[in-house]
Amino acid sequence: MRAAAFTDLTGPNGVSIVDQPTPEPERREVLVDVEACAINRHDLWILEGDSAMVDTDDLPFVSGLDVAGVVRDIGEDVTNVEPGDRVVLCPNETCGTCRYCREGPENLCENFSLYHGGLAETACVQADRLIVLPDSVGTVEAAALPTAYMTAYHMLRRIEAGPADLVFVPGATGGVGVAGVQLAGVLGAHSVGTSSSRAKLDRLESLGLDHAIEDTDPDAIQEAIADIEPVDGVLNHLGGAYTQLGLDVLRRDGRMAVCGRTAGGTSEIDIPDLFLGHKRIIGSTMGTQDDLETLVELVDDGAFTPEIDRTYSLSETGAAFTAMQDRESVGKLVVTP
Repeated sequence: MRAAAFTDLTGPNGVSIVDQPTPEPERREVLVDVEACAINRHDLWILEGDSAMVDTDDLPFVSGLDVAGVVRDIGEDVTNVEPGDRVVLCPNETCGTCRYCREGPENLCENFSLYHGGLAETACVQADRLIVLPDSVGTVEAAALPTAYMTAYHMLRRIEAGPADLVFVPGATGGVGVAGVQLAGVLGAHSVGTSSSRAKLDRLESLGLDHAIEDTDPDAIQEAIADIEPVDGVLNHLGGAYTQLGLDVLRRDGRMAVCGRTAGGTSEIDIPDLFLGHKRIIGSTMGTQDDLETLVELVDDGAFTPEIDRTYSLSETGAAFTAMQDRESVGKLVVTP
């Protein structure tokens, strides 16, 4: 089979198309013919050499978390899917034995990890992490869901977003940002989002963004939100200076979920503002398989359609990462092997 492997951790030019043996499913595993695999900032960090998970000793490395396709073969003891089923993978990998696996939710697992291997023509995955797709949900749409939309949905749950709430999404044109805007609307909440691009904000407004702010400067954004009203919740996938900004714009007893570090791995915050305002900062990683099942059902019901910016062939995987690196896109970039 062909795979888009990382052969050098220097950025998009480090992607090479290689031939690898087609795996065979072992006990409780399934072989999936990959029809679509979305890429994420997580993959790009690995490709740029900015991840503790992978180093040069692991090369060639096939990344790709968000797998959707058709079951080709199943291993022993697999009963939840059969050959021919259209499926999407929940990329969570858990130990199944720690107290958090026993008590839930699963993404608290002490040994939590993520599946990699979707940027290939076939992928061997754990059977119990597969969700069978309804006829109305395409595999490209499904591949957009596991990381960006599952992460955003779980964050919205963590901040208890509901009808009439105002949710702030800084950097709203990336995968998690777009998902947050769309899903806030599904939950009946209103959204305020930022971008440096008016054209990208126009596109976001067509997806349901209620308040658009064309700026990236935290002080200017704070002033713009002050003209609207304090927000009930924040989806912070950027980190850095945007953590204090999130606190600044939160109402008293407001909640901010943090899932990323695109703008910086450390943040300085005003501690008195945190405790005097009874504000909450909540860490959030990915989501749960139940979250993903809910998202598939919502797409099936027509509640929203995952925003796909562009699809790429397997041989164009490097170009897909270049587009992500250049921040050209709005929504998801999907490789279709």
